[in-house]
Amino acid sequence: MLEKALAILGYSNLFITGGAGAGKTTLTRSLIDHYAAQGKQVARLASTGMAATLIGGQTLHSFFDLGIANSQEELERNGKLEPSKKVVKLIRSMQIIVIDEISMVSAPLLDMIRLRLLQAEFSGRLIAVGDFLQLPPVTRGNEPIYFAFESPSWQRMGFETLHLEGSFRTHEAEFLTLLEKVRHAKLDEDAHDALEALVKPLSEDMSTMTLLFGKNISAQNHNRSQLEHLNGEVIEVETYVSIHDKKMQERDVERFMNESRIEPILALKVGAPILFTRNAWNYYNGERGMITSIETDLIWVKKADGVSVKVERVDTVKTRWIEKGNTASEEKLITLSQFPITLAFAITIHKSQGMSLADYVIETNEIFAPSQFYVALSRSVSAHRVTLTKPNRGWEKLCFVHPKAIGFLDTLTE
Repeated sequence: MLEKALAILGYSNLFITGGAGAGKTTLTRSLIDHYAAQGKQVARLASTGMAATLIGGQTLHSFFDLGIANSQEELERNGKLEPSKKVVKLIRSMQIIVIDEISMVSAPLLDMIRLRLLQAEFSGRLIAVGDFLQLPPVTRGNEPIYFAFESPSWQRMGFETLHLEGSFRTHEAEFLTLLEKVRHAKLDEDAHDALEALVKPLSEDMSTMTLLFGKNISAQNHNRSQLEHLNGEVIEVETYVSIHDKKMQERDVERFMNESRIEPILALKVGAPILFTRNAWNYYNGERGMITSIETDLIWVKKADGVSVKVERVDTVKTRWIEKGNTASEEKLITLSQFPITLAFAITIHKSQGMSLADYVIETNEIFAPSQFYVALSRSVSAHRVTLTKPNRGWEKLCFVHPKAIGFLDTLTE
């Protein structure tokens, strides 16, 4: 698939899409590594701080110097319609610009991005990545949602679509069929039966299961209460913070921690179940284990397969591109150093994005956002490893997506 993507990028901008677990992130990272190995400048961008952190980049607003504007009208009112020479040089120095989670980019934001690209006479390639049937753009209050594909800029940017199919998480044909029906919010009788079959009574001993909640407070409360019931002393593991830019303030550190999903203090116990939050050679994002030993800079975890692994702190770095003469370089702003684990009693559906999970329960009555149920269900490696609580409403009320997103996807597959 890498060769196909590179071939398209030889003559066009590229839009990489597909369902959860289809390999969008893996392909994107392969493309970034490929171009970086050639010495090309690659900007890794996303609309939100959290999404930008996950790809080790920065936000679109920061890179393109858009301030707090959400439209060109606001850009003009804020005195930022004309870019500075530094911003022009920075954009012009890039050969590749990656926009991750494109589904969260609104039409007005895409218009501002195109404006900046034109102002800088950008001659490189754009790679847009995401699934419009997952996360929609964030709006203010009750403002209507306008997706990036609704902007004339989308057509003018000339994206060619690369649609990834299937899933790296599961190879169960019937489960994949169910996931696609949930993703498109098109439930037939078979889908209803399949979902009902996943509703099972919960065990009294939930120590081997992870609960997926829609709300952060619910996950926090469940983790806190379950940790208290475990024997042993609570050990608080502090996140090390290094500030590389004196302009960074405490609120910047707090915001970066929130975006990175990293707690200032990780409360743990020996014997507590955990989920890994990163991929490494000896564990993967979402894999389950149990803490057997805790030291200052070292934790031993026994995985579900019986293998014990040594877990060390991992650095999460906030960076930004800065213009230097006719080129650009990335500089560090903040570094957070913490163990790549989280308590496995409960997590939010939002935090589960990117994970492959086994043995978990979806609290269906906390589903409140479009495509949220699909995101939760598609974390599973198998239909036999996920349980649903009985919803207090019909399945159609849980499986809902934006009709404009469905309409756009239909045009791609025609």
